Amino acid sequence: MISNLLIKKFIKNSSDTKSKKVRERYGYLGGIVGGLVNLILFGIKFTVGITVNSIAVTADAFNNLSDVGSSVVTIFGFKLSGKPADKEHPFGHGRIEYISGLIVAFLVLLVGFEFVQSSFDRIKNPTPVEFSFVPFILLLVSILFKVWLSRFYKNVGERINSSALKASGVDALSDVVSSATVAFSLLISRFTTLPIDGYIGMVVSAVILYAGYNLIKDTLNPLLGSPPDEELVESIEKMLLDYEHIGGVHDLIVHNYGPGRIIASIHAEVPLDISVVKIHEIIDRAEKEISAELDIYLVIHMDPITTNDKEILAAKDDLTEALKAVNVVKSFHDFRVVGEGENKNLIFDVVVGSEHILKKDEEIKLQKEIDFQLKKVHPNYNAIITVDKDYLDMKLNK
Repeated sequence: MISNLLIKKFIKNSSDTKSKKVRERYGYLGGIVGGLVNLILFGIKFTVGITVNSIAVTADAFNNLSDVGSSVVTIFGFKLSGKPADKEHPFGHGRIEYISGLIVAFLVLLVGFEFVQSSFDRIKNPTPVEFSFVPFILLLVSILFKVWLSRFYKNVGERINSSALKASGVDALSDVVSSATVAFSLLISRFTTLPIDGYIGMVVSAVILYAGYNLIKDTLNPLLGSPPDEELVESIEKMLLDYEHIGGVHDLIVHNYGPGRIIASIHAEVPLDISVVKIHEIIDRAEKEISAELDIYLVIHMDPITTNDKEILAAKDDLTEALKAVNVVKSFHDFRVVGEGENKNLIFDVVVGSEHILKKDEEIKLQKEIDFQLKKVHPNYNAIITVDKDYLDMKLNK
């Protein structure tokens, strides 16, 4: 409720999340709200920590202070990622958003390591924790703040598909766990003289470190090149196959240069005997329409195939039958037949799933196995094979 009110009040045209300006405003809102809430929580927890002499509460307070820094990084990340393309960065600056998420993750880790040491010192040199009812209530209130902030980040992050804001949401949720643990330790300290504060501080530090590790993993993957969204892949293929004369697609590759900056290339199978001018017009129209619809930049390569030669189609059927015995092959494409009479070379590419990382000798072994299976179906065929890897890990149309 409050999240939607903030969005409606501070973001004009909030439903137009494909707009870079609107997306930037969402990022600013997320960073500013997160920074203010965490600054308030730091003040509350630091005061409580000093009042009751608790290292666990103080650690939790400085965890919130690091989140303020994270919010500042997020704001600058959205600002810089929104810069237009230039000579040095022809595909824009969108990946800066991922880098800002990575900086947030390292800040979280730094706080975690600092309080591992502080908590260990408290275990070695225990100091009594003084329970007080009012500070305990303040801690419970701070937990409710964090629950709301986590949901706020999640809402905003999902609206604009922002890895940085989603990461902040996960971080806020881990803070809920750590704060609840700290509140529990403060309550327990009322009934025992054991140095529970230091041990709980170690638990909080472990939660912080684990959150930092997950944040690094989530923000590093798109920088290194993670698989594209399955829904995007299916949309590109389905939309392209709806165009006249396009009978199949393969070799789809998607490059992510930041949110809203996706470049994709794909091969489209078209009839060999169609007019070049006509099929070029269809391909050109498909590129423009699909790019506009999905907010990407799509490049389509034409692969001419035979659609009415009975001999070639029969050879293709024979290859399809032979490949049923080779489990690692997911599909084949770029099929051609060379030669006259009974003896012919079948030239084609096979797609192997990414779970099968083949070395050169293993590729040769696979090629020989396919050729062997093909000769069982038709003894006079020779297979000339190129092995492709399926980077999308999805079955493509043959």
